[in-house]
Amino acid sequence: MEFVSGIVVGVALGISLSYAFKRFKWVREGNEKLQQPFRNKIGPSKGPKVVAIGGGTGLSTLLRGLKLYTPNITAVVTVADDGGSSGMLRQDLGILPPGDIRNCILALANVEPIMERLLQYRFKEGSLKGQNLGNLLIAAMVDIAGGFVNAIKEVSSVLAVTGRVLPVSLENVHLVATLEDGTVIHGESRIPDEQIKKNSPIKEISMDNPDCRALPDVVKAIEEADIVVLGPGSLYTSIIPNIIVKEVAQALHRSQALKIYVCNVMTQPGETTGYSVVDHVNAIIKHGGADIIDVVLVNRSNFPDELLKKYRLEGAEPVDCSDLHKLRDMGIKYVQADLSDFSRSLIRHNPQKLAYEIIKIAQEAEKSQNTE
Repeated sequence: MEFVSGIVVGVALGISLSYAFKRFKWVREGNEKLQQPFRNKIGPSKGPKVVAIGGGTGLSTLLRGLKLYTPNITAVVTVADDGGSSGMLRQDLGILPPGDIRNCILALANVEPIMERLLQYRFKEGSLKGQNLGNLLIAAMVDIAGGFVNAIKEVSSVLAVTGRVLPVSLENVHLVATLEDGTVIHGESRIPDEQIKKNSPIKEISMDNPDCRALPDVVKAIEEADIVVLGPGSLYTSIIPNIIVKEVAQALHRSQALKIYVCNVMTQPGETTGYSVVDHVNAIIKHGGADIIDVVLVNRSNFPDELLKKYRLEGAEPVDCSDLHKLRDMGIKYVQADLSDFSRSLIRHNPQKLAYEIIKIAQEAEKSQNTE
C-alpha cells in the first residue's frame, strides 16, 4: 500500500506541478480580466479583508464567489473531519484531515477545469480505493515541505490561489456531540447517523481536547478583518467546531469586523431537522457567545417542486424563516435575498449571488456608519 501510494503520489505530483507552472501565467491573466469588472462594481480592486469560517462544501462554495471581489481572503477550516479519505490519511499518517482544505484551495485556485478534476479524482479500485488524489498530494507535500501549514502554502502557491487557506488549529482534535437524551457521540463522521438513530436533537458540541490552541495566523486574521463570514455549511460539524476553539471565539469578540452568518438553505438530517433560522443562530450563540453575529443572510427563493420532493424523501426541508422578526429583539439584523442554485438537481447556494450580497451588506454597513 505504501509503495503504491508513493509511486502514485510522486508521479501525480510531478505531472500536476509541471502542468500548473505551464498554465500559471495564462490562467492568472485570464481570470484577472474576468474578475476586474466584478470587483469594480463594489469597490477598489484591492478589496476588503474577508475571513470565511467553516468547512465542507459550504465554505468552498462561498470562496468561489468571494474571489471575484477581493484577493484578501482567509479561509479558516475545521480540522475535526475523521471520515472518508481524510479520515484514512489522518489515521495512517497522523496528519490533519486534508479534505476540506483541498476543497478550499481548489475553490480559490486559478486553474483549468481538467486540473481541478485531477485533484478531485477518487480512486475506484485497488489498494487506493476511496482515496482522493488531491488529499494524497497534500499528504506528500506535508513531508516535503516540513509541516501541514507549509504544505498548504506550497500547494496554494503552485495553484495560484487567491488569498490563503488556514486550518483552525494544528492539534489533533475530535468532535464530541451530546444529545438531548444524554447520548454522547465521539467523532464527526458518526454524529449525523447516530443522531438519526437516537432521534434526539443535538444539545452541545465539544472537543475531546477543550484547550486546543488556534493557529496564531487565524487569530490575527480575524482581529484584522473587515468582514467575517460564518457559513454556509453544516451547523454542528463545520461551523461550530471552529468557534468552540476558545481563541477563535475570543478573537471574534474582539474583532471590529462586520460579522455575517449565512444561514443554510435547507435543514440537514442528523443535525438540524426542524430548525428555523433563529434555531441556527441560537446554536451559534450558545457555543460562541452573544456578540459574534451582526447580520444574518437568509435565502429567499422559490424552490422547484420536484427538488423539494426529493429532499423531503431524505428528511430535509427549507429552513423555516417565519421567526426572522425575533432576530431584531436579539440585536441582530437580517437580509433576505435570492441565493439559491438548482443546477445538478441540488439545492445549494449560488457562489456569485452569495458573494455579491455579502459585499453589498458590508458596503451598506460602511455607508451607514459614515453617515452617523
